[in-house]
Amino acid sequence: MRSALRNYYIKNINLIRLSSLWINLNTRGQRRDARILLFGKFFYSISRTAKINIAKGSLAINRYITKKDPFIGNLEMYENAEINVQNTFFIHSGCDIMVFKGAKLNLGSGYINRYCKIRCYNEITIGNGVAISENFTIWDSDAHQMINGSEPTQPIVIGNKVWIGTNVTVLKGVKIGDGCVIAAGSLVTKDIPANCLAGGVPAKVIKENVKWK
Repeated sequence: MRSALRNYYIKNINLIRLSSLWINLNTRGQRRDARILLFGKFFYSISRTAKINIAKGSLAINRYITKKDPFIGNLEMYENAEINVQNTFFIHSGCDIMVFKGAKLNLGSGYINRYCKIRCYNEITIGNGVAISENFTIWDSDAHQMINGSEPTQPIVIGNKVWIGTNVTVLKGVKIGDGCVIAAGSLVTKDIPANCLAGGVPAKVIKENVKWK
């Protein structure tokens, strides 16, 4: 039994290493000594014109939280799409990421926990030192347009040192200021000023001048 488990883990570790090597060798972008690291059961489809740029550190995608983590990850990057990473950024298991034609997903440093869903049609920017919990959803587009309605796609900016609780959704055109805390279960449809605690559906400022660690 122990031998079978050992062989299972060795086989899977070798597959992970092979996938990570493949994506680094075959994906365009400026990375120098930085690396793209893939974990677990992970599928990706990356256009030949797409780029993953990492200034330093690494981009870890579908990263394990436990050794027996079974959750499948997915990354799709279309023509001329970009992922730009400033420093080490972890996206944990069960992630589902789509960066559409000509769009940019900008990541500072920090992590997004399990089961995130990212849909980047234009530009999404997430700052440095962020802590984002499970079941996080972020869309910078409605994907369809209402007749005589607002622009269906608008960029999103999440500032530095932002803490986002579980089951939070952030929609198009939103700016979340530095140091903010977004309560669990919130739907963020409007800007949140820096250093505020916000929550609710839709999210509203609950408290100002907050600090977290």
